[in-house]
Amino acid sequence: MHAPFNWHHHYPAFRTPQFARNFVATSQSLAAQAGLRMLTRGGNAVDAAIAAAAAITVVEPVSNGLGSDAFAIIWDGKRLHGLNASGSAPAAWDRAWFERHHEGKIPMRGWGAVTIPGAVGAWAALHEKFGSLPFDELLQPAIELARRGYAVTPVVQRKWAAQIDKLHTQPGFAQAFMPRGRAPEIGERFCFPDAARTLERIAATRGRDFYEGETAEAIAAHAKAHGGAMTLADLRDWKPEWVGTISRDYRGYTLHEIPPNGQGIAALMALGILSHFDLKALPVDSADSRHLQIEAMKAAFSEVYRHVADARYMTQVSAQDLLDDARLAALAGRISRTRATDFEHTMPPAGGTIYLSAADERGMMISFIQSNYMGFGSGVVVPGVGVSLQNRGYGFTLDPAHPNCVAPGKRPFHTIIPAFLTRDGQPQMSFGVMGGNMQPQGHLQTLVRMVDYGQHPQAACDAPRWKVNRGLAVDIEDTMEAAVVSDLASRGHEIAKVDDPYMDFGAGQFIWRLSDNLEDGYVAASDSRRDGAAVGF
Repeated sequence: MHAPFNWHHHYPAFRTPQFARNFVATSQSLAAQAGLRMLTRGGNAVDAAIAAAAAITVVEPVSNGLGSDAFAIIWDGKRLHGLNASGSAPAAWDRAWFERHHEGKIPMRGWGAVTIPGAVGAWAALHEKFGSLPFDELLQPAIELARRGYAVTPVVQRKWAAQIDKLHTQPGFAQAFMPRGRAPEIGERFCFPDAARTLERIAATRGRDFYEGETAEAIAAHAKAHGGAMTLADLRDWKPEWVGTISRDYRGYTLHEIPPNGQGIAALMALGILSHFDLKALPVDSADSRHLQIEAMKAAFSEVYRHVADARYMTQVSAQDLLDDARLAALAGRISRTRATDFEHTMPPAGGTIYLSAADERGMMISFIQSNYMGFGSGVVVPGVGVSLQNRGYGFTLDPAHPNCVAPGKRPFHTIIPAFLTRDGQPQMSFGVMGGNMQPQGHLQTLVRMVDYGQHPQAACDAPRWKVNRGLAVDIEDTMEAAVVSDLASRGHEIAKVDDPYMDFGAGQFIWRLSDNLEDGYVAASDSRRDGAAVGF
């Protein structure tokens, strides 16, 4: 059965849907090309994703790096697999450590915010289970880009420049990312030779150098010199975890997300709440439809931020409890069609993330995400090895009553979430929408457009987005219709127009399988809010 889409739409956009039998879609075009090189050499979708993920640490360093975390969902041709490669807290971290070293607070930047980086471990784990080309071959495009350099693209440059004032004093940052005493200009060549050498060692050791070799020793020594707690033992003992997925049915499809410690469950909950409303009876861009989606998202967040943590520590409320039909029905019952409700949720800070997807003509598909979190993450860059480190420790709390309270070896609450859609147990779409707490909101909005309203992936991607904030506050993109904005405001939503789609409204990549016959291939979309592309053949 072919995709049930209306192939026409009226949203302002620079891109059209792409069709091919093999695809890589990323937020930076050179990274997409790196993945495509592996597919043209006979590699599979996972090979392509690893190559793209390695390359994008170099060409989009404002959002991720060698010190990132990662998650993935893979359709291997027969079934789904979920990978959690988010880092855990160093063994020394507990509430008392932060009392001694950071005046009882978890810092936003610096070594006090860095958990064990998981991205390199993710690449190695994915290759060991699914890879077909040699691991060292997959990293060659990234090595070449780091050594020879590349011209900085517009969206990357804008965010890069915006981070300089905040991060230039962090250890190693200026040396790595301000080679001329400033951020690079658009089109200016940036080289990262330290990262090139580290990528070569990672390639030669299938990732082990990062956790127990020269790179690991440099990371641990830098942490010790700058007040961090991470040790060589912390790095050596960390492992990614194969976790499967959690899911929720919606209108004949099934959405799959990675289980907690991530926030993917928020998208599942919001869809479960929306299943109690007939959205299809409401116009796609109407205030009525958007109001219900906003309210469902707020209701889901009110539960998620209260209960979600490393699953081992969710002892009072489990993921299954949060997805319980009666619980979601009760939340749906609190929604008024005419008035905004304050569900009293909080939210984590915005983050910097990359998402990519790949699919091949044999049917393998992968949904992959990696992140340094808040822009350049911690701002710390280990000199000599080019490892820019995430600040995921900032996702913990020091409240001993909260399941997300910091503890040794514990994973923090995570915002980055890959997604996957199936229908009747078969693969339908690999997708994600990056951007802090916008991610489950992006999953919800784009899926509703495709599933309820029959919009094709690029149209669903291009349409104006909203983002719930705290309380009754809702941010909207500047392109949203004035009449809709006025209607939402009349219902009590506190509307703020935000003209910053890159930072505040996420950016997605989508690969949708067109039919059961693989010869029909896929349709793919890449968000114009970033510098990326969906490329295929």
